[in-house]
Amino acid sequence: MTIKARLTALRNTWLQPIPIGALVFARIAFGLIMLWEVERYFTYERVARYYIDPIFHFHYTGFHWLQPLPGDGMVAVFLLLGMLSLAIALGAFYRLSIAAFWVLFTYVFLLDAAQYLNHFYLVSLLSFLMIWVPANRAFSVDVWLGIAEKKMLVPAWTLYILRLQMGMVYFFGGIAKMNPDWLSGEPLRTWLGARTDFPLIGHLFTEDWAPYVFSYGGLLLDLLIAPLLLWRRTRLSALLLVIGFHVTNSQLFNIGIFPWMSIALTLLFLPPEWFSIRKVHHEQTLIVFNIGRQQKLLFVILGGFSLMQVLLPLRHFFMPGYASWTEEGHNLAWHMRLRDKEGDIRFFASDPMSGETREISASDYLTDRQFEQMIGRPEMVLRFAHYLAATDYQGMQIRVWDMVSLNARAPQLLIDPTVDLATTPDDLGIADWILPLVQPLAVENAEGVPAILFNRHSDDILLFINITEQPFLLDHLLLDDGNRSHPPISFDTATLHPENCMVLHTAQADWENFSPICNEAGRYLMPDGLADYALWLNDEKLEECDGATCIIVAPDKDN
Repeated sequence: MTIKARLTALRNTWLQPIPIGALVFARIAFGLIMLWEVERYFTYERVARYYIDPIFHFHYTGFHWLQPLPGDGMVAVFLLLGMLSLAIALGAFYRLSIAAFWVLFTYVFLLDAAQYLNHFYLVSLLSFLMIWVPANRAFSVDVWLGIAEKKMLVPAWTLYILRLQMGMVYFFGGIAKMNPDWLSGEPLRTWLGARTDFPLIGHLFTEDWAPYVFSYGGLLLDLLIAPLLLWRRTRLSALLLVIGFHVTNSQLFNIGIFPWMSIALTLLFLPPEWFSIRKVHHEQTLIVFNIGRQQKLLFVILGGFSLMQVLLPLRHFFMPGYASWTEEGHNLAWHMRLRDKEGDIRFFASDPMSGETREISASDYLTDRQFEQMIGRPEMVLRFAHYLAATDYQGMQIRVWDMVSLNARAPQLLIDPTVDLATTPDDLGIADWILPLVQPLAVENAEGVPAILFNRHSDDILLFINITEQPFLLDHLLLDDGNRSHPPISFDTATLHPENCMVLHTAQADWENFSPICNEAGRYLMPDGLADYALWLNDEKLEECDGATCIIVAPDKDN
């Protein structure tokens, strides 16, 4: 068969008539699920907590001009979204309702990156596609009012584009799972271990094999579920499997409407005849819809849309670093449940003239949810730093200490703390201020790396702590050389040294005449045999430095 013949056959396949029942089901399911989601936002007071109460919102690149409506404007937006959802389900003024829903929902989606959810991205994409689908031509208010002509057959492409969208969610979700962490059972090992109370099977979650069964099972399901549903011999077993998968996820994890939206969209892979209430006569199926000029333009638009859906999930392969760590290429790519990040972050403002440094209380500006979401996402840290530099800390240098653990690894710094984020551009370029992931997965830190090393030659104590591994301000340090304990030392001054190191000093030591030992990256490694003292912080002995290198030296040029 020639290429032209193949293209003609493909064209005829996409234009052949199918029963409209699947589109009607998609319309009703989408509308009712979104109505439920709007109700949840009001029930849990998320409209106020996410969009009204915060004084700062994390914009997306290029969308800083989008802001929440003042006063009760956001309440009105969600009320309108609820009414539009109901109208979509009923097929009332469908074209206007679905188009208005897409505009409003996408507006809400773009307001704050702290509220990013993969299924919200899916809702935005799906509502855009449904604008072009004649899902109101049967069982709708529009037909009852005479606004739309009743039709029981529609071109097959109207269903196929919805299948294609959900198929890409599954497929690229599977591609994203092909990473070392997921194949090693993380983060599912951590999450399953916390859910041993799960009915019937929870006691198995701590077995060594459990995270691998869930990890590899999820990967294979994502990659294979679409073809298994389309193949008649495996259709029913695949359907039961995917429904069980999503129902289990809904009970194991707090993922909102995503399992139910996924089940509804997955059902669209079933034969369209299964959704048909009325029998379609054979002669009707011989009709082939024609392509007019408007439809050709529509196919160009949908083709570009589909190409974007292929390229966006693959872009992280062309970016340096691990996407779950750097977050570059993570969003809009169906990276679902791939990372578990925990950590702590502190912001510091420094006067470039005097060198005076003080800590900024991020909680004065952010909600708890915003703060937690920001800790492991460098682009959000940068945007908050820009906000600080543009408001209360104009003319100041903004640096951060952001210690993060990824998928049960030992913590390490995520962002270079020597970089002034106030002057760092927020663009689509590669962020070289994000530190590479160096901590191994599920491996303890190397032995023999002490928390802090002390100088052998002087009674005057000058404490140098590498700022790439430790917070800027420490207090209540107790030194112990094995024979006697030294009084606690309080450090009330923190100074950024020109060589990108930091010195904490007391009255016994003066850093002015001292140049700290640093390598090019502000790190230095010394064997623990050089340490004369153990270090205690708040009555807890610091055996290790979590992968850090910390040095104590004296203000001695010969040292």
